[in-house]
Amino acid sequence: MITYNKTILSNGLTLITHREASTPLVSVNILYNVGARDENPDKTGFAHLFEHLMFGGSKNIPDYDYYSNKAGAENNAFTNNDITNYYITLPEQYLETALWMESDRMNELAFSDKSLQVQRNVVIEEFKQRYLNQPYGDVWLLLRPLAYKHHPYQWSTIGKDISHIENATMDDVKHFFYKYYRPCNAVMSIAGNIDEKATINMVEKWFGTIASGTPYVRQLPAEPEQTEARTLTVHRDVPSNAIYKAYKMCRRMCHDYYVYDLISDILSNGKSSRLYNELVVKDKLYTELNAFITGDADEGLFIFVGKLADGVDMSTAENALLEQIEKLKNDPIDEQELQKVKNKLEITFLYSQYKVLDRAMNLAYFDWLGNVDLINNEPQCYAAVTTHDIKRVANLTFTPQHCSTLYYMRK
Repeated sequence: MITYNKTILSNGLTLITHREASTPLVSVNILYNVGARDENPDKTGFAHLFEHLMFGGSKNIPDYDYYSNKAGAENNAFTNNDITNYYITLPEQYLETALWMESDRMNELAFSDKSLQVQRNVVIEEFKQRYLNQPYGDVWLLLRPLAYKHHPYQWSTIGKDISHIENATMDDVKHFFYKYYRPCNAVMSIAGNIDEKATINMVEKWFGTIASGTPYVRQLPAEPEQTEARTLTVHRDVPSNAIYKAYKMCRRMCHDYYVYDLISDILSNGKSSRLYNELVVKDKLYTELNAFITGDADEGLFIFVGKLADGVDMSTAENALLEQIEKLKNDPIDEQELQKVKNKLEITFLYSQYKVLDRAMNLAYFDWLGNVDLINNEPQCYAAVTTHDIKRVANLTFTPQHCSTLYYMRK
């Protein structure tokens, strides 16, 4: 049982503290309620750009990494379509150092032309290396706009087009920062060997005077129900043909999210899973075949990804995959098979709480979702899923008109 205290500062910053006396470390996590979906469609990639800019120096701390290294800290960040998350772990006696560093960059970045140019170049190079110059790198640049026509999930965190970052101005950057990187739009969580009362006072000291900002009210265009199959075929210099099938699924806080997660595990989690046994080992149609969910806050995607074995025809491989999906929809689900994947997920969940950083990140994330108690209760949500739920959701979801398919062919 993970215990916690929740406090909201007068400027709107949400603070969650968790004491874990068995560790000499403390982790500070700050989740900002902004992701790629919140960007202007003509100025995408900014959330990811800020993941880099926030390490480029702030008003009183020109070199974030210098002080981080002096304190023996490890720090990093990540961005996805829903959130941007920063974290730092260090010896508990240096907690105030971390709060000083984090408060200074929340209060005011340096906004130097040099920092903007350096980080802009870093993102541009990342776009080229990860998305353009490696096999299958542009898959999400193709699959997202195929699956989404209205919702901003249609672009990846790197952005629609690298020209958006190439043309980013200082005014663009400042506007983005002061709109989203404000106390009222953030959740801070602190986990470790801390005195919770003293920690709250310390956070008040360093963050309490930062201007609140204007609360961000998200109003995004809804994605209409997909009513016809969509396909796209591309030819690339890759080692093997591949297929990507994306079906619409529910949002993260819907009860059926847990059903989808279990379905993905029944189909492809481990060497005892259906797709691996039938289509990789037995029929040898694929060298790799996986199913997973995106788990997005808004309506997400259930994805199948398969790399075809040499000499296998695309239609043969696709039809075999569809046959396995039909079996899931129509044949009885064995209770033991379902319980096995539930057990695996429970173990994974417990491991995800092992480190203080994991706890800090999860506390912030679940609070952002709207139910911080899920950090203790989510295994019960999986346990409640029945075989009837599996069949119901499979039949609701896996229909041709709900699918977007990318055929990724070797030249």
